[in-house]
Amino acid sequence: METRADTYLWAIRMYKSRTLAGDAIKGGKVKLNGSNFKPSHAVKIGEIYTMSIGDTKKIIEVVSLIDKRGSYEIAKQHYIDKTEPKIKSEKLPSAFFKVNIKRDKGEGRPTKKDRRDLSDFGWGE
Repeated sequence: METRADTYLWAIRMYKSRTLAGDAIKGGKVKLNGSNFKPSHAVKIGEIYTMSIGDTKKIIEVVSLIDKRGSYEIAKQHYIDKTEPKIKSEKLPSAFFKVNIKRDKGEGRPTKKDRRDLSDFGWGE
């Protein structure tokens, strides 16, 4: 069985359509062993594809061929995901100003006096 690269990437659910997969390959967002290739390339078992999808980078190895799109459980049997797990970065403190005035839930809208008090803090001017 011979499968085109764009069809394979669509069938394993990396792209929503075969057209998007073909455009990504033509645009150089998908690499085969580090080099560019055509969407009509015949996929072979053991090939390693590197994809840039959004801000993420996925690395997959072909285990078996598929040309029909099925469920995710079926699709993931046809490749090995070799993507390195993301390292969670430390959360930075917020750059936005936090209001010191706390209103309890259910108190409703601020009264005129509450709004005047807020304007003393620079809010609502």
